[in-house]
Amino acid sequence: MKNFADSVKKFLVSEDGPTAVEYAVMMALIIVVCITTITAIGTNADVKFGKVKTALS
Repeated sequence: MKNFADSVKKFLVSEDGPTAVEYAVMMALIIVVCITTITAIGTNADVKFGKVKTALS
């Protein structure tokens, strides 16, 4: 039983868990920024192509 308690204590003190959580949060923020940027670029390109289409018509 003491071995189990020691392993639980070691797990709770370990910094691997928080580090993984921090990386997950950073990855989520990077993904949100990428999606937002790609959406904005797509919208701007759509507007630009619409203007070109109207000019050619």
